[in-house]
Amino acid sequence: QVHLEESGGGPVEDGGSLRLSCTASGNTDNLWWMAWFRQAPGKEREGVAAISRRRGVSYNARPFKGRFTISLDDAKTTVYLQVRNLSSDDTAEYYCAASLDNVAVVFRPSEYNFWGQGTQVTVSS
Repeated sequence: QVHLEESGGGPVEDGGSLRLSCTASGNTDNLWWMAWFRQAPGKEREGVAAISRRRGVSYNARPFKGRFTISLDDAKTTVYLQVRNLSSDDTAEYYCAASLDNVAVVFRPSEYNFWGQGTQVTVSS
């Protein structure tokens, strides 16, 4: 079993930046992909960025290219999401996810086996 715990969310001013963290614990050796999703009120959960623990490749979903950067620590158990130039549209619950397999579609939530509880990001002007 794997436990994911996110941190780093909170209130932030319009135009600001933040870095979210997600640490995996437990049986992490077999994890393949780690990803960030987000869900705004009244909207579906959407993929933001994903990174392969085994190959080091990463992808950003098209709406999130440029301002969002995903990375892994050297131990490959903590994944980060650096976000800059935040706006109110970025207000959402941000979730970390991890898969046991090489997923077919990196931004399909059902591909992931483990999820964190989420960390709220609220952007205000």
